[in-house]
Amino acid sequence: MRILVIGSGGREHALVKGLASDPAVKEVHAAPGNPGMAAQATCHPEARDVANADAMVALAREISADLVVIGPEIPLVAGVSDAVREAGFAVFGPSKAAAQIEGSKAFAKDVMAAAGVATARAEQVLPDSTDDAVERALDNFGPMYVVKDDGLAGGKGVVVTADRAAARQHVFAVHAAGNPVLLESFLDGPEVSLFCLVDGETVVPLLPAQDHKRAYDNDEGPNTGGMGAYTPLPWLPEDGVQRIVDEVCVPVAKEMAARGVPYSGLLYAGLAWGAEGPAVVEFNCRFGDPETQPVLSMLKSPLGEALNAVATGKLAELPPLEWEDGYALTVVLAAEGYPDNPQKGATITSPDLDDPAKILHAGSALAEANTDGQFVANGGRVLSILGKGATLEDARAAAYEVIEGVEMPGSFYRKDIGLKAANGGISIP
Repeated sequence: MRILVIGSGGREHALVKGLASDPAVKEVHAAPGNPGMAAQATCHPEARDVANADAMVALAREISADLVVIGPEIPLVAGVSDAVREAGFAVFGPSKAAAQIEGSKAFAKDVMAAAGVATARAEQVLPDSTDDAVERALDNFGPMYVVKDDGLAGGKGVVVTADRAAARQHVFAVHAAGNPVLLESFLDGPEVSLFCLVDGETVVPLLPAQDHKRAYDNDEGPNTGGMGAYTPLPWLPEDGVQRIVDEVCVPVAKEMAARGVPYSGLLYAGLAWGAEGPAVVEFNCRFGDPETQPVLSMLKSPLGEALNAVATGKLAELPPLEWEDGYALTVVLAAEGYPDNPQKGATITSPDLDDPAKILHAGSALAEANTDGQFVANGGRVLSILGKGATLEDARAAAYEVIEGVEMPGSFYRKDIGLKAANGGISIP
């Protein structure tokens, strides 16, 4: 197979890495990709506008792609998958209509209500709401307020706070951008990220993971796109994954199909596991970042075969997925100022920069006037550092040994990814 991966971040580098190791995959192309993945894929830096459907179709034709894998949410919500499918290509990624599961939180809530899926109580507050209406809506929630941008926000459009003034401020900030707000009740319990391959009503789960959203240690600081993740979850009940599949993912897939918008691609369920079991925090219509990095590093089955089975409507025929034993963990190296004002241009040095088993590139670029392959920061989350081991402690040690050898002025990373789980500090309420 000749495969085109659309996107340029750490998630896409993980996909490229997995596809490049599949014996059935002869060529991997990335649009636009990034220089860090150039050893595993032919990058097309000219194809920077990934939401430009005509450009993506033209590139797929130029390289005669057998499969197009769409990584980010923006092109999916924009309908790029529909255009590429209509041009005759197999596509891994949901239609524009199905991608509303992430693009509109109100749509997702409606689907869950119809499917009988547990989730937080929610109320939509429109941008033209008066100050009094906002106050009345806030009266219905708390003492912990969950305020979400009802649109795409790259994982950073949520404020969870006990401070009503901070909640109110985020409501007005989202409204100022012209977007509706979703107020939600707070869901207690540890969070779980579960990726599922979905083909109509067929659902195949991957390994469960846990993301770390806050910027700093001890879950302090602003929400980010994710500062690290680990897989699997030693504290999850033995039947945890199957419960999520049976109680959440299958009912949602069936409801989507019943609405005439069958789902095809990767369905990401973000959940909180409380006293009553799993409840949905959010859905994403694509692989999540940074969970994809450790999860795919544990996959023994051919990735290309799995994604192609979904894209061609043959997921039910796919052999059971096989996974390595042990644990995997990723730590994100972020640029100075992330997430609010990431600084670009800092030089990156490490003996492992060219080893995708240890470092996956996200917001990196080659320095201008480059003469020696020098990488520089070119985004907020610059690198994803991978570690694997027989135990979660071993995986943590492996990842942190690598990241301690990376030098990038002004950069920072969390020191506690997976630490609470490794110490037995996470339990189900």
